[in-house]
Amino acid sequence: MNVLRLQVRNLFLRLKCRPGQPPIPVELQALIRRIANENPSWGEERIANELLLKLGTRVSPRTVNKYLPRPPRGRPRGDLRWSTFLRLHAQGIIACDFFVAVTATFRLLYVFVVIEHHSRRLIHCNVTAHPSAAWTLQQLREAVGFEERCEYLLHDRDSIFAKHLDESIGRLGVKVLKSPPRSPMANSICERVIGTIRRECLDWLIPLSESHLRFILKSWIAHYNGGRPHMSLGPGIPDTPVITKVLPESSSRHRRGESYAVRAASILGGLHHEYSLTPAGV
Repeated sequence: MNVLRLQVRNLFLRLKCRPGQPPIPVELQALIRRIANENPSWGEERIANELLLKLGTRVSPRTVNKYLPRPPRGRPRGDLRWSTFLRLHAQGIIACDFFVAVTATFRLLYVFVVIEHHSRRLIHCNVTAHPSAAWTLQQLREAVGFEERCEYLLHDRDSIFAKHLDESIGRLGVKVLKSPPRSPMANSICERVIGTIRRECLDWLIPLSESHLRFILKSWIAHYNGGRPHMSLGPGIPDTPVITKVLPESSSRHRRGESYAVRAASILGGLHHEYSLTPAGV
């Protein structure tokens, strides 16, 4: 009797410790993670159905769940994050903010900028020594009516963005989004462009007056929108230049040929340059 019990026990342990199914291929694991990252609201069953019906790969939802990326503890689902909302609505979002510039006579001037999320194009910029809600509202009216209609306006909770200002903008068909308190990263694109203006322009030039600062910013913004490559665009340029003449393809990656020369255009007295190819004889 004891021998029979021992045999049954050994058989039970062998069945329990039987090795499971082999892991799925590494390429399929990577594909599952890619689909999950690109579609944060999809669950394991939706991904399994997508693989079966569209790609002809049969994987059980339980196996898919095994390879899904795990979000950090305490972080909400990916489809509910603020950054996800901004990315999905980037086509219709503009953001605005103020920053301070100091003249050669130590006069404080306030610069107001408005940037479009999708194209990274600076659509409006102005300078004042005495910012007010009425002045800010006028700047936003000019920016909102710029070419294409926007859907959302993102700004922080500064007191200058008064309640009546948001109500006036709302009557133009634009929904106002306020960033959370003490959260500059929630308006990160506008904060970044302000840092770019300082690093690439105002850290090297001292404005002499309000009109001089306005001239400097106007010249630099034309370069920013029309000539400066942006890594966030692929790289690309917000205002894609119109190419009047298509240059012939070169047989080498590093040589263009003798018939073309590199021309440099000076920006702000040589602070920056824009380069282009032109025929050598021109």
